[in-house]
Amino acid sequence: MLKWAAIFAVLALVAALLGFGGLASGLAGIAKFLFFLFVVIFVIMLIAGVVTGRRLAGSDTDRVLP
Repeated sequence: MLKWAAIFAVLALVAALLGFGGLASGLAGIAKFLFFLFVVIFVIMLIAGVVTGRRLAGSDTDRVLP
């Protein structure tokens, strides 16, 4: 999703350089929406990961000492 936000941002910059103001503002709005949607989903997943407390497989705390 972040990739699509970057693509729309680049398209908005190109459209702005070529003088298509309305198209540039529309593409910039889409890029901004996708970026903030990505941030919201990232924060939700981060909170879900912290709440569930799952450990990574193979971490040092999972080893049993002989």
